Amino acid sequence: MSDTIKYILSEDFLPTAWYNIVADLPEQPPTVLHPVTAQPITPDDLAPLFPMAVIEQEVSTERYIDIPKPVRDILRQWRPAPLYRARRLEKMLDTPARIYYKYEGVSPAGSHKPNTAVAQAFYSKEEGVKRITTETGAGQWGSSLAFAGTFFDLEIEVFMVKVSYQQKPYRRAFMESFGASCIASPSELTASGRAVLEKNPESTGSLGIAISEAVESAVQRDDTKYALGSVLNHVLLHQTIIGLEAIKQMDMANDYPDIVIGCTGGGSNFAGIAFPFIGEKLRGGRDIKTIAVEPANCPTLTKGKYAYDFGDTASLTPLVKMHTLGSGFVPPGFHAGGLRYHGMAPLVSQVVDLGYVAPRSYAQLKCFEAGIQFAKAEGIIPAPEANHAVAATIEEALRCKEEGRSEAILFNLSGHGNYDMQAYMDYSAGKLYDQKYSEEELAMALSGLPTAAAG
Repeated sequence: MSDTIKYILSEDFLPTAWYNIVADLPEQPPTVLHPVTAQPITPDDLAPLFPMAVIEQEVSTERYIDIPKPVRDILRQWRPAPLYRARRLEKMLDTPARIYYKYEGVSPAGSHKPNTAVAQAFYSKEEGVKRITTETGAGQWGSSLAFAGTFFDLEIEVFMVKVSYQQKPYRRAFMESFGASCIASPSELTASGRAVLEKNPESTGSLGIAISEAVESAVQRDDTKYALGSVLNHVLLHQTIIGLEAIKQMDMANDYPDIVIGCTGGGSNFAGIAFPFIGEKLRGGRDIKTIAVEPANCPTLTKGKYAYDFGDTASLTPLVKMHTLGSGFVPPGFHAGGLRYHGMAPLVSQVVDLGYVAPRSYAQLKCFEAGIQFAKAEGIIPAPEANHAVAATIEEALRCKEEGRSEAILFNLSGHGNYDMQAYMDYSAGKLYDQKYSEEELAMALSGLPTAAAG
């Protein structure tokens, strides 16, 4: 059994600590900069947005950070999440590969997002916060924070990207059932939303725009904090519970992955499954191939620049070094709404830059085809986002077949598609197509990257 698991495993197999990859990286992450001064940001600069405990986690270099008991008590409702051997998929593909998937769809919100939503709600409540604002793309994050807010008696306000607000009414209904308010973004409620609508009244929105609205709403009230469902270090930290459990479960199966795969939008579910395994590799463990899969029409890792940029459209957030398409980039309205983000988590960007992760991108139809194939074999309809990881897994399994290699493949099935059936209906009806982003708009967005001295 690995040293990692000996340290963090409890008697019920629920980890007692999160894993922080910063402790094992060969170099420290690039400095986060103030959005106005471009100077290194301080905890006081972040205090209007986040609870201090979360800020401390954001800058921590400790390898393990204890999970508070109240958080573990809630997570225990569905964790540890199951790890399955996809034997029927292996048979369908006639591959010698051994395929495993960590299934995060067992959470009440149907995805991995509650892993950090519960933690962030807890820390906000501990600091006396009454209200949390946030954004959501496909609705998985908004659903999860609405769910977590009920446990800590918090008012939740969610700005949902307008195209997803229109495409995914059941996600909206889920949030409202838990008492959250759900607002189509861009909206008339904020100055940043009104500015977008003035330029383009028909704007379908983006995560960058929704973040601007949520941040603006948060800083206007002293009893309010902001919560982010991906990208930042503390969010990725909370998601490592996925990979920590998977290490133990693979050990129980007397196996270890040769390949670890996750879809990437902001980076949280990918980091959750991959970072604990990359950490073992960095500490002298087995070498593994790690694949981050993104949509071809929002290709942050494969087409973006590794540079300083804002996390939102209105330039309200700190400057972070990440792979980015430019904060002004608005991707097409494809169905994997959780992956429609112009940037990538700084830590994910760093491990890609260091060569520990291989990014690749797939078009929408290929991913839906893979999702249907997986569903027919394993009986679970994946979320549109998770289909990207499924597509890469199938591709790798077929490569193993062609090469006659028996490799173990582990991927994160980050959520089910039960709230996304309109997307599958559209796919079955032939209404989906592989949308393309505008090369001209991308070039314009990248040309507008801020100039920031590397810190």
